[in-house]
Amino acid sequence: MSASVARPAGDAADLTAKAAELRISILRQIAAARAGHPGSSLSAVEILTVLYYSVMRHRPAEPDWPERDRFVLSKGHAAPLLYAVLMDLGVLPRELETKLRALGSPLQGHPDARTPGVEIGSGSLGQAFSASVGLAYGLALASSPARVYTLLGDGECQEGQVWEGAAAAAHLGLGNLTVIVDANGIQHDGHTAEIMGGLPLGRKWRAFGWRVREVDGHDCVALQAALDPTAHPPGEPLAVIAATVKGRGVSFMEGDPGWHSVSDAARLPEALRELVDRA
Repeated sequence: MSASVARPAGDAADLTAKAAELRISILRQIAAARAGHPGSSLSAVEILTVLYYSVMRHRPAEPDWPERDRFVLSKGHAAPLLYAVLMDLGVLPRELETKLRALGSPLQGHPDARTPGVEIGSGSLGQAFSASVGLAYGLALASSPARVYTLLGDGECQEGQVWEGAAAAAHLGLGNLTVIVDANGIQHDGHTAEIMGGLPLGRKWRAFGWRVREVDGHDCVALQAALDPTAHPPGEPLAVIAATVKGRGVSFMEGDPGWHSVSDAARLPEALRELVDRA
């Protein structure tokens, strides 16, 4: 493998340390903007840490490398997490950390495809996942070695468009497509089970013809094993259901639906201090 490809082995201690750094960057962005989605960003930190620093083939110095694995943030409101990764890798300049949602900044509230490192713009839930299916299909038709990894929210899985895409991916045999569901149990209006409960997510994805793995979404070793492309059979899309905690890492945000968005901007410096003190 080329030395320029960012896909180190990444032991658990290194990945955990990196996740702590990314959480601080997320809160710095949101504290500067006094707006954003901290709960949704913090819950998925280990997922993106394992993807970008252990699993995916990519070249930070060449973000448009044709053979790169693609990451799509379908739950686009967690954009500060993706920006934290892209700044850490050097794809985006670090000075943008104070420019989240600023006029003219590439760090908008939801990812914009014009921003380096962003594959597909996402905002309305479910739509970027559908685009991911098309992206994976196109790569398969071109016999590309690239894989597509897409992060969904569990609340997002209430969208009918998600299941249309899931059915299409299974029908097309897209073994190059992996979905990770950030199953933190909370969406904008409250707990997902109370808003639209039903069959467990794993059973739903299996019913649509997907191979399913269910893991602790904060366990880097478990995520590495679940996302290992060499352990995945061809011709079958994979759904990883990652159980997470909304607002992970900040005591007063964890499990609180109010912190899906910024509940109290005056408390953001307190949240940032808590993360810095723990690092």
